[in-house]
Amino acid sequence: MARIRRLASQKRVGHAGTLDPLATGVLPILLGRATRLADFIQSDRKTYVAEVQLGAATDTDDSEGAVTDRRPVPPLTHSRLEDMLQHFTGEISQTPPKYSALKVGGRRAYALARAGEDVALSPRTVTIDQLRLLNYADARLTLEVTCSKGTYIRALARDIAACLHTVGHLSALTRTRVGPFGLSDALSIENIASRSVAATLLSARCAIPAAPTFDADADAARRFANGQPLPSPTDLRAEAVWVYDPDGHLIGLAAADGHLLRPRLAL
Repeated sequence: MARIRRLASQKRVGHAGTLDPLATGVLPILLGRATRLADFIQSDRKTYVAEVQLGAATDTDDSEGAVTDRRPVPPLTHSRLEDMLQHFTGEISQTPPKYSALKVGGRRAYALARAGEDVALSPRTVTIDQLRLLNYADARLTLEVTCSKGTYIRALARDIAACLHTVGHLSALTRTRVGPFGLSDALSIENIASRSVAATLLSARCAIPAAPTFDADADAARRFANGQPLPSPTDLRAEAVWVYDPDGHLIGLAAADGHLLRPRLAL
């Protein structure tokens, strides 16, 4: 992030979601006032390609950790694997890894785990929209996962292995999509450094591309900037509406109920 800040000459730089150290892939970067859109992007669905190594468990549930257990891998067919994956589709209960950034008694779980303390994290409900088997060979599963915010792919790898009567860990992870942003849209830090940052920027509107728009006149734009609701067309009903001023500048995001256009954030 520090390098992006220098390249963009921006003090306000943020990102929409974190990636584990071993992971690669899509990480939306936000500049200036667009950092206010982080929560909207983070709450969207994410898609990953994950490799799960069966037969060995680690303390971090990924390949960065120390091996804590080894067990044989039973004979597995694609049919059995497909049937098993159905149990992890939809709303599921998931216990986060003990090496996670969640707080326990005011401290990060990973800090407690590194200090050798017991870490007890409560299960929580997450949603797996789609779980596809891409390949299985040499006791290694390759999966495509589309899931809700808060899903730990490391925990999913651990739990899938347990369901197969063995142990396992996440051996590789690529995030291929965050909401509307796919891997084909992504640039490496080297790509950005070799071009002007302005040439790599996407409009803030790309964060919610399907949202309708509202063109405010000068008076309405001033009221919107002051956080005041505006009269809304009766046919405009949406949780997210992009609002533009008379000069065509994007000034914020609102919610419309067919009566009022209520400001959600200013840009």
